[in-house]
Amino acid sequence: MNNIFSDNLKEFRLAKGLTQEQVAEKLNVNSQTVSRWECGTTLPDVLTLPELARLYEVTVDDFYKKNTVAYDNYAQRLASVFEDTHDIEDFMRADAEFKKLIKSNSLTTRDMWEYGIIHYFLMHYGKENTFHWFEKVLEQGESADEFAYWKTRTQKMKLCSQLGKDEENINEQQKIVENNPDNVNEWSLLLAAYMYAGRYEEAHEEFKKAVAKFPEEWELYIHGGDIAKKLGKYDEAMQHYNKAGEIGSYFCDELYCKASLYEDLGEYEKSVEMYMKIADTLRQRGYDVEADMAEKDAEKVRRKIEK
Repeated sequence: MNNIFSDNLKEFRLAKGLTQEQVAEKLNVNSQTVSRWECGTTLPDVLTLPELARLYEVTVDDFYKKNTVAYDNYAQRLASVFEDTHDIEDFMRADAEFKKLIKSNSLTTRDMWEYGIIHYFLMHYGKENTFHWFEKVLEQGESADEFAYWKTRTQKMKLCSQLGKDEENINEQQKIVENNPDNVNEWSLLLAAYMYAGRYEEAHEEFKKAVAKFPEEWELYIHGGDIAKKLGKYDEAMQHYNKAGEIGSYFCDELYCKASLYEDLGEYEKSVEMYMKIADTLRQRGYDVEADMAEKDAEKVRRKIEK
């Protein structure tokens, strides 16, 4: 093991183009000490190993491995670690190192590629984990947590849409609604499926069927307003949002929608007023973080007024 360790020390030093004297100077030891490490006569202490690893841009574990290759930099080495472990903490470490390279304006073309790769893997692993935990929620069923169950159904449908599975979403949800015509949540998901697919005319027709069957369900009117907005039917959209507010939404939903609609229409003062109303309402309920976010949204719109 000592031979492997000492051989790697020398290999990594030469790969970085450093002399024993330069290593010694950086580590505040003498060159004879570095020479003894590489000969296997003595070993660095446990506090020096991390410093050596960073200097050679490898990990401490690399010192003990056969056929280890020195990377261009420490960021690339950590990128490979993340590719192997899929551990989010390893991603964060690699991300921090790449950001140092960006800040110092020393990012190479290879670094850019490696940085993109770790985000690609993060996206891939994230997708797998998302589906895994969504399925765990759905396996427990609606009785375990009604709110989590329906939110999970909605988010899973949205993710599938982003993966190009719109037709599957729509066909599957149509069958579910046919078998469960009295479940308003299934109708709401059908509207979502059409909207995610960008099929707003069909969504509008399904909305009219749904709201005729469930005239006092606020969430349907939020969907109806969003659909009408996409179709350029702004007056109708506002009517639906107002109706949702009259019935009583869950989390100022209709106010957010109205604020966004006013902003899209260039009615910035009304948009700001709506965001501030949201902030006041949420703060009264104890949602300070969400209230701060609404105030930030209001400030963004205010800047449009000033231009």
